[in-house]
Amino acid sequence: MAQAYMTEAGNGGSEPEPSGSPFRRRLAELKRDRGIWRRGLVLTGLAALLSLVMIFHADLPNDVGNLGSLTETFLPWLGLAVPVLLVAAVIRKSATALIAILLTAAVWVNLFGGLVTDKSGSGGNLTVATHNVDADNTDPRGTAESIGRSGADILALTELKGSAVPVYEKALAATYKYHSVEGTVGLWSRFPLTASQPVDIRMGWTRAMRATVATPHGQVATFVAHLPSVRVKLNAGFTANQRDNSADALGAALAAEPLKKVLLLGDLNGTMNDRALSEVTSQMRSTQGAAGDGFGFSWPAQFPMARIDQIMVRGIKPEASWTLPRTGSDHLPVAARLTVKP
Repeated sequence: MAQAYMTEAGNGGSEPEPSGSPFRRRLAELKRDRGIWRRGLVLTGLAALLSLVMIFHADLPNDVGNLGSLTETFLPWLGLAVPVLLVAAVIRKSATALIAILLTAAVWVNLFGGLVTDKSGSGGNLTVATHNVDADNTDPRGTAESIGRSGADILALTELKGSAVPVYEKALAATYKYHSVEGTVGLWSRFPLTASQPVDIRMGWTRAMRATVATPHGQVATFVAHLPSVRVKLNAGFTANQRDNSADALGAALAAEPLKKVLLLGDLNGTMNDRALSEVTSQMRSTQGAAGDGFGFSWPAQFPMARIDQIMVRGIKPEASWTLPRTGSDHLPVAARLTVKP
C-alpha cells in the first residue's frame, strides 16, 4: 500500500503511463489527441469531392470542353487517388479524413469492383475478335497473322488503309473463307456472309458496315464500326462532337435492325461509361462488362488506359472476354466467346 501511495505521489497524481504492447500505447496516445478529428479537413474535402464526381459523373456538364465525357473516359483511374489520400491521412493523423477516404474507396468498389473479378465462363459456341489495325502499321502482314491465330470465327478490322487491304486479304485467306470490306472497315468470317453494305454514320466516307453472318446457330446481324477519334486540346477541351453524332447514327442503325441476334464490333473511341455513346450502350450489352476478366483496357497498346475497342451483343449471351497480344498497332485486339442459341 505504501509503495502504491508513493508511486501516485511521485508522478504528481497524473494518469499512469499505458502499459502493454506498442500498439496499445499508440492507441492510447491517439485517444488523448483531441486534434485527430479537427486535422485533415482539406483531405476530407478532396475525398468528398472525389466521391461526388464518381457518384454523379453523369451530371457533370458537357457544355464546356465535354468535361463530363472526358471524366467518364478515365473514370476508373480516379481510384488511384484513394491510396495517395490514405497515406496522407495517416501521416496527418486525421481520423476525419481517414473515414472520408474509406467511404470514397467504398464508392469506387461499388462502381468498379465487379470489373476487377473474373466473370468468364467455360461455355460458348462462337468466338469473335476485333482490332483497330492502325493505318500507319508498318507490319500489316505480321498483324494479320497474329490476329488470325486468335481462333476467332468472326473477325472485324478497322482503320484499314487501302493499300494494305490486299495484304490482310492474302494473310487471312487460309483461315477465313468469307470476307467483305467497306471503306476502312472489314469483316472476315468462317461462315457465309450476305447482305454486306455500308452504314452511314455521318462522316462523309465509309467507316461502318453491316453484314449477315450465317453461323451454324442462326443468322447474326454483324456491325463493324470505327467512330471518329476524339482529341484533348488545351483551348477546346475534349473535342468529341463528331464522334457523338456518329454514335447517334450508329445507335439508330442498330435500333432499326430486324434480326434478333446482333453483334457490334469495332473501335468506338469511347468507354461504356461515356454518356455520349448512350444511343449504342442503351440497347447493346458489353461482353467485357458481362464476362470479362479485369478492365480489359485496349488503348494505347504500350500502356492501355481505356477500353475503347468494344464487342457488344444483343440477343446473344457473353461467356468470356479478353485482350489479345500486342501487334504492330497502337491498339490491342480484343476477343470474346459467345453463346448463340438457335
